[in-house]
Amino acid sequence: MRPSPRDFPSLKSAKRLLTTKKMDTDEIIAKGRRCIDIEADALKKTSEQLDSGFAAVASALIETVNQGNKLILSGIGKSAHIAQKLVGTLNSIGAPASFLNPVNALHGDMGLCREGDALLAFSNSGETEELLRLVPLISRFNVLCIAVTSKKDSSLAQICQNSLVYSADKEACPLDLAPTASSTACMAIGDAVAMVILEGRAFSKEDFARFHPGGSLGKSLAVSVNGIMRTPGEFAQLSDTASCKDCLKQMTNPNSGCIALTDHDGKLSGVFTDGDIRRLVLTDADFLSKPVSTFMTRNPIVIRSGSLAVEALRVFESLKIDDLIVVDENGAPIGVIDGQDLTKVRMV
Repeated sequence: MRPSPRDFPSLKSAKRLLTTKKMDTDEIIAKGRRCIDIEADALKKTSEQLDSGFAAVASALIETVNQGNKLILSGIGKSAHIAQKLVGTLNSIGAPASFLNPVNALHGDMGLCREGDALLAFSNSGETEELLRLVPLISRFNVLCIAVTSKKDSSLAQICQNSLVYSADKEACPLDLAPTASSTACMAIGDAVAMVILEGRAFSKEDFARFHPGGSLGKSLAVSVNGIMRTPGEFAQLSDTASCKDCLKQMTNPNSGCIALTDHDGKLSGVFTDGDIRRLVLTDADFLSKPVSTFMTRNPIVIRSGSLAVEALRVFESLKIDDLIVVDENGAPIGVIDGQDLTKVRMV
């Protein structure tokens, strides 16, 4: 039987449902802060309640990955979105992970599972029917099952070998319905496990760069300082026995903002910058005739050859310097990075 127009809400009724409530600026800000405060409280409580159970789960997952097995994440609705995001995070740190739709798993996709894998089943309530059906079946593959939930006594937590429990006493939603604080806390505990896995497997910046070859992030991570530094002939270098006048001449030719100074073994002993020159002009009229070793900065901050360019960026940002000397394994200067050189890889 074809439905009658009377079976549907009138346009006037629908319009009334969509009518917005007028709020002034202060009220809008207050409501926004309330939401953030509630979510921040959920994060704080989640952090405070981490215990040996969290450590046991993280250790088990590290062992799973180290043995060449994968992590399988599953969930429904918002939990599925969180699980899929965490799959991306785990893969980016070299921990093989896949998302398994629990409905499709019951119709063939369980073939993804292998003995020795680990399943993380995401459900805020811990009562998601699809997961409660999936876990007993997937356990037959000798897969470690871990519940990720806010209810430690839930049905899901009871049938899994381990649990990751986060805190979400109430949602930031004024109706206490839309997943907000719970989804934030769930995401956070997932990220926490992922970062423990990263550190537990001694995952390095070089490893991270290998998994991120594309885009601006990949480019900035993969480029080494050797690819952007100014090489001999493009930067100034002299013995630390030279005079300030000789150093000034040497700095002028390549238009360098600093000069690398070396000892009798060819190792970097100091650096002399154009900033030093400007200060000496005001304080010492005869400085040009004096040895640069009198004024140079000894044991300057350096970066090793082969380091990633992103490491150089951190040095520039933290120390607020203009130039950074690159040295080889013997401590000899082989190049200089000017802060402007970082624009070559669009890092600033």
